[in-house]
Amino acid sequence: MMLDVQLGELLGDAPAGVGEALDLVTGFDDALTHGFARLGEEASGALAALAGALAGSPIGDRLAEAAEKVSAGSVGDEHLAALAGGRAALLGAVHDALLARFDTALGRTRATWEPAADAGDPAGVLAACRGWLRELAITGWRGVDHDVVSSADPAIEALLATPGLRGLAVLLDGLAAELRASCPVGTMERLPVRRWADLWTRALLLSQKGTWHGAAEPVSGRLLILGADVHEHATVVRVQVHGILEPAGGAPSRLVRTSVAAAKVDTISGPSVWRLLGDHPVLMGALAGHLSLELADMPLLPGGDLVWHDGKASAGAAADPFATARVQLAEAVAPATPPLDRHPVRIAEPVFLEGYTIRDETLDLGGSSLPVALDRLPACGPLTPELVSASSACVGLMRWDGGQWLLQPLAVQATVKKKAVTAHNGDWAMGPTDPKVVKAEAKAGDVVAVLRERAGRLLRK
Repeated sequence: MMLDVQLGELLGDAPAGVGEALDLVTGFDDALTHGFARLGEEASGALAALAGALAGSPIGDRLAEAAEKVSAGSVGDEHLAALAGGRAALLGAVHDALLARFDTALGRTRATWEPAADAGDPAGVLAACRGWLRELAITGWRGVDHDVVSSADPAIEALLATPGLRGLAVLLDGLAAELRASCPVGTMERLPVRRWADLWTRALLLSQKGTWHGAAEPVSGRLLILGADVHEHATVVRVQVHGILEPAGGAPSRLVRTSVAAAKVDTISGPSVWRLLGDHPVLMGALAGHLSLELADMPLLPGGDLVWHDGKASAGAAADPFATARVQLAEAVAPATPPLDRHPVRIAEPVFLEGYTIRDETLDLGGSSLPVALDRLPACGPLTPELVSASSACVGLMRWDGGQWLLQPLAVQATVKKKAVTAHNGDWAMGPTDPKVVKAEAKAGDVVAVLRERAGRLLRK
């Protein structure tokens, strides 16, 4: 349980240097917005400042050379890689400082990261990716048009044809799609500067030779689910399940995650999105039924992500997520953070809180206040802002966004009309259980079934 004193220690002023590091990142992002082909004095100064901040690091010399060369108009792949590495290092330092404070406040034990062997560059496919990212950097976001976006297509197709690079392909395709939807970017009043720079940086570093996520190891044991975080966009839905793995053989319990996703169209929303995940009945059944899962040789990445295979899991006994959180969460070992995931916005740490009150979207626990991210509640589950506000116990994720810590609820216990109520994001994974929602779904019809039938008809033609 997170006590008030722990919460107070965590929610104080940000660690020293966090603000200054983020200001340096902002300066780099502004320079990238206008493009490296026409760097002015201010933008050149921002690159020099970034290099200066990391002068004592192992990449200090390369950064200084990169900042000088790019400011002089010479934009090579090696220079962009150094600058992207410097930007990622600054955000990584912020991430590490915040996570260290979190672990200290909660007394959470965390594994250390072990570098993996170099995987090489398969048939030069990554070079085409770097070429498009270089074009973006030279042009700048303000100069992106449909021709610039379309030039990414050959690189994306080549990456998709290489199984080990499909993650990078999806990242590149997503960035291209966002830019295409925004064209011509020069006419936009406001740009998602930090987001696009994050995507550009991650893609550029993933396009370098090396293995960033490490090799998976097969694990067996019992998985106890804590909660589900649902990410829904117009064209995709992803469910990320957080839990505690009790490894076979008696090794210490470990905090783990696993994700399943499906493509969708924007007309499929709300509880209907769960129907898209029917290929994972074991996982969905465990979410809806609050069951444990028995895993057999499930691949586990060093960063704590289980590569989900429904055939390697079977339903176990009932397991209340709140009981799991109360008894085991404090002792579970947290995973190490992979290098490219060291970013403040990617912090999502499971926590358990109880005995609090919520007023005006702010949780109060004996004097310490914590904002509650009600805007992160998914539309496909039973959690509502009203239910969260009436709760007195919560399993959630601690996040850091907009310069502050936030609590994202995954499950709550509340008293409504003098009755105890428990609700979890994944309760409707096998279909809604609220009679009103069931009635509304029946009236609207099965959108997923209709779209699948129409798609099948088109394919038959």
